[in-house]
Amino acid sequence: MKNYDMKTKLEEIEKVIKKGPFSDTWESLSDYTVPKWYEKLRFGIFIHYGVFTVPAYDNEWYARNMYVKDSVAYKHHIETYGKHTEFGYKDFIPMFKAENFDADRWAKTFKEAGAQYVVPVAEHHDGFQMYETELSSYNAADMGPCMNYLGLLKESFEKQDIIFGTSSHRIEHFFFLGDGREFDSDIKGEFKRGELYWPSEKAPKDFDAADGDCVPTEEFMQDWLVRSCEIVEKYQPNIMYFDWWIQRVELKPYLRKFLAFYYNKAAEWGKEVVVNYKHDAIPFGIAVPDIERGQLASQKPYRWQSDTAMCFNSWCYTVGNKYKEAKDILCDIIDIASKNGTMLLNIGPKADGTFSDEETEILKEIGEWMSVNHEAIFDTKPYRTFGEGPTAIVEGGFQDGNVKEFSSADFRFLAGKGCIYIIALRPDADGEYNVKSFAKKQGSFNSSIASITNPGKEEKLSFEHLEDGLHIKCKAQGDKPVVFKLEI
Repeated sequence: MKNYDMKTKLEEIEKVIKKGPFSDTWESLSDYTVPKWYEKLRFGIFIHYGVFTVPAYDNEWYARNMYVKDSVAYKHHIETYGKHTEFGYKDFIPMFKAENFDADRWAKTFKEAGAQYVVPVAEHHDGFQMYETELSSYNAADMGPCMNYLGLLKESFEKQDIIFGTSSHRIEHFFFLGDGREFDSDIKGEFKRGELYWPSEKAPKDFDAADGDCVPTEEFMQDWLVRSCEIVEKYQPNIMYFDWWIQRVELKPYLRKFLAFYYNKAAEWGKEVVVNYKHDAIPFGIAVPDIERGQLASQKPYRWQSDTAMCFNSWCYTVGNKYKEAKDILCDIIDIASKNGTMLLNIGPKADGTFSDEETEILKEIGEWMSVNHEAIFDTKPYRTFGEGPTAIVEGGFQDGNVKEFSSADFRFLAGKGCIYIIALRPDADGEYNVKSFAKKQGSFNSSIASITNPGKEEKLSFEHLEDGLHIKCKAQGDKPVVFKLEI
């Protein structure tokens, strides 16, 4: 069993903080600015892959749910694998072989889909590290597939000019397996730092609370900091994403230390980096806010991110996943881009390292649309207003279970290279569109229009610029959003 000297590791972190431009105070960290390269991002890929894909049941919380008595995962586990004393979560590790994993193939697939950046999960709540580490033996390089998953992906992504990021969901591990102590299971007794089942404490009553019950111990928070800094040191990610629960008030001093460490290491490397956070865990302006499974209702002057999954029910592969449609995902990407955000879309590979047919098809359809219309998404900035239309966006997280019924009267606007891009989120059956925001009158769009075309096509579309709107005629094109390139 691997172990490490905590005091030495913390001293090494302090040295980096002391010699860099940022100190571990909110005042100092407020000097951070979002890098220019991040402002150009519109579409990225999130990856949930790990031991939890082996049972392929319930969702990525199987490690926790299998120990929650009378839950569907608990019952399924006993019926399929036996009693928890005989087969616990740790016993899935030898079954996680990733025998068909191919980092180059993954990178090529994401590139063809139009992804600009990719964020594989480095460690999920289950506590199994998907990278080579000196901090614990429970990692993908020493167990299971016996490969440095994160390192291999970094190498392949960078060969494809894809920006490499990663994420840590480690903080939730404090309580994630705690229900296993409530009955006779393999999570009994005392565990030491570095062991998979350490510390398995009782879960909080309110997962989103910033304080209250379930207070993380000092040793666990120190270990969280050391693990987070090791990822930065070894893999130099351009983006570091944190899941919820880092909003805990007790973690604030360690969170400040991590930010100072990461930003100082970036300065040492000569590059600029980004941290994603949720739930106001970090004061505004020091990192980039993220909304899980949701969007913003209006355009913002600051950069933000929405992360969501290709499935409604799970972030990882399970048998019977309920998949979204590519046309709806594209609408969300476009809506988010028009509001100065970027979309991080999750894929959940199977345990063997392959993708489901459904996710493969979704990526293919997105890539085909992006290959034709890329200039409207990647070569643009938000217009002075995000768009128009009858379909309202409910602001906030966990809204993507309600599929938005967009119509051909719902438009989003972006601008770039002297052009304005008007995107109808749904094609019109009759091929007739009326964009009211571009009506020919003072206060709307008081300019002459040279031409309107579809990207990649030279044929000029017929239009009338009238006082009630800009009327465009264009034959219906499948079921995906339709892009109009307006030149003045």
